[in-house]
Amino acid sequence: MDTKKLVLFMIFSTSLLFLWDAWQREQHPPSQGTPAAKVFANGPSARAQDEMPIPGEGLVSAQPGKGASSANGTSPVAETGGKLESGEKILVKTNMITAEIDTAGGDLRRVELLFHPEREDKNKPYALLQNQPERINVAQSGMIGEGLPTHKTRYTAASSTYDLAADQDKIEVRLLAPEANGVQVTKIYTFHRDSYIIDVSFEVVNQGVAAIQPFSYFQILHDSPPPDSSLFMVPTYTGAAMYTEQEKFKKIEFSALDKNNASYPKNSDNGWIAMLEHYFVTAWLPKDPSPREYYAKRQSENRYSAGVIVPVGLIEPGQTAVVDVPLYVGPQEQSKLAALAPGLDLTVDYGWLTVIGAPLFWLLSVYHSLTGNWGVAIILLTLSVKLVFFPLSAAGYRSMAKMRVVTPKLQKLREQHGNDRQRMHQAMMEFYKAEKINPLGGCLPILVQIPVFISLFWVLLASVELRYAPFVLWIEDMSSPDPYYVMPIIMGVSMYIQSKLSPAPTDPIQAKVMQIMPFAFSIFFFFFPAGLVLYSLTNNILSIAQQWQITRMIERAAATAAITTNKKK
Repeated sequence: MDTKKLVLFMIFSTSLLFLWDAWQREQHPPSQGTPAAKVFANGPSARAQDEMPIPGEGLVSAQPGKGASSANGTSPVAETGGKLESGEKILVKTNMITAEIDTAGGDLRRVELLFHPEREDKNKPYALLQNQPERINVAQSGMIGEGLPTHKTRYTAASSTYDLAADQDKIEVRLLAPEANGVQVTKIYTFHRDSYIIDVSFEVVNQGVAAIQPFSYFQILHDSPPPDSSLFMVPTYTGAAMYTEQEKFKKIEFSALDKNNASYPKNSDNGWIAMLEHYFVTAWLPKDPSPREYYAKRQSENRYSAGVIVPVGLIEPGQTAVVDVPLYVGPQEQSKLAALAPGLDLTVDYGWLTVIGAPLFWLLSVYHSLTGNWGVAIILLTLSVKLVFFPLSAAGYRSMAKMRVVTPKLQKLREQHGNDRQRMHQAMMEFYKAEKINPLGGCLPILVQIPVFISLFWVLLASVELRYAPFVLWIEDMSSPDPYYVMPIIMGVSMYIQSKLSPAPTDPIQAKVMQIMPFAFSIFFFFFPAGLVLYSLTNNILSIAQQWQITRMIERAAATAAITTNKKK
């Protein structure tokens, strides 16, 4: 088989692997798995038009003979898909975020991350939570029980502004719901210094004459379009996800919710549920171990919810109960997510090659801690990967160098047999055997490295640490394309040099294809994040140095052998 055909086959195979990887990430349905250990004997069932599921008969904490839905009231009002109702705005500022709470429902309607700028304007903080006509991502919570407040209730607050003072570690915002049947409920938001965690709790005071047994729910309302995508790049996952110790990490795709066939564990005593988007995550993190029920559903056109129901427990007259569920609203910083909740670091999705991607990011982080520059860290990571695969690469380049040396002889064989392709291929195989050349030797070592390349691709694409991370001079954001296309152009030049070091194609059509490829790939790299281009460019430069040295050694050896043979003659 001709070496150039092998190279083309390798490129084609790589493309297929990328496409298959993207298909796996976007289309692979959540596995059915074994049902999680149920902490609700007969868990709540989702009603198609309700805002959220209603706990049913047989809940662990339910009174004998009484279910939550029948004993304590009905579900919240169904969501119609229009604009959320508005009340008074409560502004909260910490050293990490600026938040906005609406007294209509007590929703957390906006959270700006002060250390993460917008993509369009780096002078403005990125709003992960927001309630806009073009985009909605809102954290909602409420109670289930007769007369208890939901995310439709109008709350009141003592102040409209809260600022974290220099001597404070946290801010507490208390929202008072209207009293009903002698039950007073207060929704409490607690914001912490140096943290993206917001504690959301309900304080229930039973001043009535009968015991109550309410439930609380915590959900995220999100639209479907991904907020961050770029041309020629595989879109990252935007949608719901959850984790339990029994079922591990699962995506709950919007497309599955549209078809009402999403599969996920609904009952557990551990885990969390979240909404993911590129670089960021919003997650409810109930404390373990405690009974809970997860749910996710399509609310209306382009609007989805995912949340968790947590029992408050039996509250006798004169007693007070508090239920608290932390909310994480922030970046997918892997080193910090794992410490917040088990499996939360899996929201940084490397797809089916996570087993390779996770160690690569760890090594990248180590290099960043040593250099303080993510661009330099990428260069060092590329060098490390290149060193690991040095023996394989060397074997491949030696095979290519040998093919380069014998290319004139192969051309003569092609001319000698003319249009008789069968005899030509037979003669070439005999020639390879005589010269002790493996025609696949130049490609197979490179194919082995493709999974690592794909893993690095997703590591560099998914790492929020590279967002607005500067490198040198004009490269101010490693997650965005090179604004002046300098690195993609250099990348194209490096590919051209590599093509010149490879065996010359004997087929004219293949020769033209190989000449066009460096320019075609350069155009693709125009739209790739600078971090990915830097990795590919560094890899090419190291490959050129290695290939040039090996080619020179093989050609010198061949020339010496030819001189020796001529002298003997």
